[in-house]
Amino acid sequence: MKLEFLGGAREVGRSAILVNDRLLLDFGMKTATPPQYPVGRVSPEALVVSHGHLDHVGAIPALLSGTNRPEIHWTPVTREFAGMLARDTLKLHGGTPQCPFTETEVHRMSEVSVEHGYRESFEAAGHEVTFYNAGHIPGSAHVLVDDGDTRLLYTADFHDTNHRGSGAPASRTNRLGEPIRGQRLVSGTTERPEADVVLCESTYADVEHDERGEVERRFVESVQTTVREGGTVVVPAFAIGRTQEILMVCAAHDIDCYVDGMGKRVTEMLRNYPDFVRDGEALRRAKSNARFVNGRDGQRKRIADQPTVIVTTSGMLTGGPAMTYIPEIRGNPTNKICFSGYQVEGTPGRNLLERGRAEIDGRVMPVAARTEAYDFSAHADGAGLRAFLDHYADSRILVNHGDSCAWFAEELRGEGYDATAPDLGAVVEVSA
Repeated sequence: MKLEFLGGAREVGRSAILVNDRLLLDFGMKTATPPQYPVGRVSPEALVVSHGHLDHVGAIPALLSGTNRPEIHWTPVTREFAGMLARDTLKLHGGTPQCPFTETEVHRMSEVSVEHGYRESFEAAGHEVTFYNAGHIPGSAHVLVDDGDTRLLYTADFHDTNHRGSGAPASRTNRLGEPIRGQRLVSGTTERPEADVVLCESTYADVEHDERGEVERRFVESVQTTVREGGTVVVPAFAIGRTQEILMVCAAHDIDCYVDGMGKRVTEMLRNYPDFVRDGEALRRAKSNARFVNGRDGQRKRIADQPTVIVTTSGMLTGGPAMTYIPEIRGNPTNKICFSGYQVEGTPGRNLLERGRAEIDGRVMPVAARTEAYDFSAHADGAGLRAFLDHYADSRILVNHGDSCAWFAEELRGEGYDATAPDLGAVVEVSA
């Protein structure tokens, strides 16, 4: 089996792996200024998509230019997410060199879409492919690819429930009183399909997550304290997955909140896919608990003056309604900005956390409001990755999707694994 790494190698973003010159796994973009896309030129016979985050689906319409019409295989939820993100990219960058596709290509995605559930094997570009629940976001999948000689497991992004970071104190229970491990939105993966080669993500390979119940407790106490003191809390959150997780946390603890940005559409859409979330009723209650912002007639500025919680895109302060809320609340030290996810180096969110100021809508703004960061990650940490790989001690391991891929591969080699971290653009031959 031949693998070509067009993106996501020794980096986070623009994931794209070409298998045997025929089958493409993911085709994403990397959030940067300007955005970055997979390297080289590719015209696959088929595309298989692991999940609906921008770094895995953001460049897909560009594959459908000219006469190219490769089938796109994904879960139904991933198809919905990809369409939302493509239209949002057009809104932000359409008609500029920063966007490599047009509305025409976005429309074509639905024409070549083929949907699959978990554990339903299908044929794509001469390969047998099977999706397994990856426990990352709704619809996310591990992808098993069999070319008749070699079985490749592409983990993509995943979260498991077999390590400390997924712990569930007795006080953290669902509506039935059962303890919750990991995320509220989706259950962590327990899948371990047999494979000769594992292409494994490593986003948090050098991190140990705190117990999720403890993270949630600190977040809830901080938010409740600020609101009680008359302050406003802005929670920048990724639209897909993280917004819904935070809304479910707020509902579980009777915290009133507003929700703004693309996360509103995602929350509405997920109600149509109860089989892809952990607890459809809990998600329904979370939606009912949140007030949706329409943004008309100065509504956002009025909300920013209230002692309340606002969950809004973008998660790294690179755009979205956050660009309205942050300038409104920044001058009052009673107010608070609670980041709910990783902040990529160079983004306004990262700068705000590290320096107390950030460029918002073209202006560098000092921020007196307090800033805090909470690890609501939907990825496995170092212990979780090792727990997953325990099953693959005799398999070849290729490490990707991380800022410390080479380090993690070296660590794995020291533990007895046959592990390497391919470079961007590398071509690697693997076999059973």
